[in-house]
Amino acid sequence: MIYLSRRSLSSLLRSGFNLRGDLAAAAVSCSSLFSDADGGIKKLHSRAGNAVLWRNSQLCSSQGSFFGRGGQVSGSVFRCFCSGSDTSPPSLDRKFLAQLWVADKKKLKAMEKRYKKASKHRNYTENDGFDVHFETVEPTVEQPPVSQSMSGLLKPKTSDEAKIATLLARSNLLVTRDIEWANLVLGFEQENRYIVVDVCYPEAPVGSIREQSNLLARQLLRTRRPFVASITDALGNELFRVRRPFWWLTSSIYAEIDGEEIGVVHRRWHLWRRIYDLYLGNNQFAVVENPGFWNWTFTVKDADGEVLAQIDRDWRGFGFEIFTDAGQYVIRFGKADAAAKTGPATLVEELEVKRPLTLSERAVVLTLAISLDNDYFSRHGGWGIPFMAVGE
Repeated sequence: MIYLSRRSLSSLLRSGFNLRGDLAAAAVSCSSLFSDADGGIKKLHSRAGNAVLWRNSQLCSSQGSFFGRGGQVSGSVFRCFCSGSDTSPPSLDRKFLAQLWVADKKKLKAMEKRYKKASKHRNYTENDGFDVHFETVEPTVEQPPVSQSMSGLLKPKTSDEAKIATLLARSNLLVTRDIEWANLVLGFEQENRYIVVDVCYPEAPVGSIREQSNLLARQLLRTRRPFVASITDALGNELFRVRRPFWWLTSSIYAEIDGEEIGVVHRRWHLWRRIYDLYLGNNQFAVVENPGFWNWTFTVKDADGEVLAQIDRDWRGFGFEIFTDAGQYVIRFGKADAAAKTGPATLVEELEVKRPLTLSERAVVLTLAISLDNDYFSRHGGWGIPFMAVGE
């Protein structure tokens, strides 16, 4: 018993004979061929379960006929399938089937190459009676919605603030530094990279930070090296930059939007305390006074000592802290307007602050977090010696 695929049987019938359209349609719809042991009636079952019947004696006889839907086709057209006399059972030549199989494979490969170059949208291609559906879906990257309403003090007052609102109109930001494998294994200082995530939407980052600095300066100057870091949104659009020049005793870092300075953070020298002054333009709006040692909470306060924001350096585990610089910082900007909280933000506890910071002031606080990471928490890698910490 011989089984033919729908495509093979269709190619056989169309290439060898000039059949009537209704007979070819019947042959194409067939999926398997069945024969009884007595050579009586054979049935070709279609996809829908319909059957076409004929007698063996008529299939290979010169006078036989095939009864289709409303017409006859001479049985002599089936002679090439017969071996021997006209009354012998029908059979197919092995060489012919092999050639047909090879031709079919080549055709399928050609189709695959053509479909790989198809459009990125939906395309429907009709081939040999089959409808082939191809669809290419590309992952879409979207900026997560803000978790605080841009009203009141958070309402953008300038075009610069409107540009950074999608990143900073949030109550809590989680800034995580990537692991630098070359620094970990070889002591080779790499450019710092950070991922910024909104705690209310942890499934996708809201931005990223990437350092740009000189290769030799990184190896020789280490934490005192000058660099520029770009802060971008989730789509890769640059929102603003931070610029940190070379320093010897105390560091300074500047926040710039489109090349224009909007704020600066100056570090004050102290033997053990960590003190920073935050400026918006020429006006100081906050100060950070950390007692030092193992205290990893940096509270941003105004001139009256009232809390405006807070930066916490999280403990990530013994392995991370001992062998890497992959720190994690939580920036809490506090409540802006309890009634203006949207989505998952309503479930997150916020820091109690005297007043919400403006968008420009928040950009300076984010700049402070980058300075803290480079001043106090970038100590591994050594001078080409793995796992050696370098102090000031």
